[in-house]
Amino acid sequence: MQHFSRPHIQQHFNHAAVSYDEAAVLQREVAAHLDERLDLITLAPKTILDVGAGTGILTEKLVERYPKAQVLALDLSIQMLQRAHTHLTRPKWPALPKALTDTFNLTRPGATCLNGDAAQLPLADDSVDLITTNLMLQWCDDLDAVFQEFRRVLRPEGLLMLTTFGPDTLKELRQAWSEVDETPHVNTFIDMHDIGDALIRNGFGQPVMDVEHFTLTYSKPMGVLRDLKAIGATNATEGRQHGLMGKQRFTRMLEAYEQFRRNGVVPATYEVIHGHAWAAQEVVKGPNRSRDGLVEISLDEFAKQTRQL
Repeated sequence: MQHFSRPHIQQHFNHAAVSYDEAAVLQREVAAHLDERLDLITLAPKTILDVGAGTGILTEKLVERYPKAQVLALDLSIQMLQRAHTHLTRPKWPALPKALTDTFNLTRPGATCLNGDAAQLPLADDSVDLITTNLMLQWCDDLDAVFQEFRRVLRPEGLLMLTTFGPDTLKELRQAWSEVDETPHVNTFIDMHDIGDALIRNGFGQPVMDVEHFTLTYSKPMGVLRDLKAIGATNATEGRQHGLMGKQRFTRMLEAYEQFRRNGVVPATYEVIHGHAWAAQEVVKGPNRSRDGLVEISLDEFAKQTRQL
């Protein structure tokens, strides 16, 4: 099991706050997919918590979707939250004079930004109706602690909507590094079934999970690394290599990455896990469980089920 250095995660994302929005192409796309899934669920939450909100990419969509709700944006990085605050309070129509937008209250409905850790939420028990988290859980080395906190702050029958990265994420980069040395250079990512099991262990009923794959392409392998650095997604495990890396080894890794080149570009694969579960006092039992209560269904079946809610 990998262990993350929280100070390094915080530092990496603080440094990446300036470049994050431009480089977060995948994060923006996955946030849009998560938001679209909310179309399938009839929900009128009074309080929403977006955990790992970053610069507010998903938070902004939640504010627009649920204008009457209190939206809380929580992140470990202060610099990210400062960016989120800017996005969430900008005028709906930027071209209008500030005096006009102030007079007629033409700013976007805002959100409250909170600096905090997903495993230690600064909220009261049973205080939230909807928790969302977009591509954050891969930075948590104790899912049980995080899901316990999610369940603690969710009201009974509250909803958790999540996305995170699965094991095939950055498989090309992992393979390229493995041909150079045995040092962990790429984070390991948890399997969909393990996430479902963790949800059930911590008071969530009948989690529904599915997976989609994205492939980003680059002219050179260095492009993959530049994008990862720009969004703060550098290796923050406690077993990572410290100090400067030899140029020869780095060059060998880039050469190894070239084996994946097709049609003039190199790929970076991302396996994205989607899931949702309802807070319940007891795990709901049903006939379609695969293992330890986890339900696996297609996206079409997901749509059928949620239309009935």
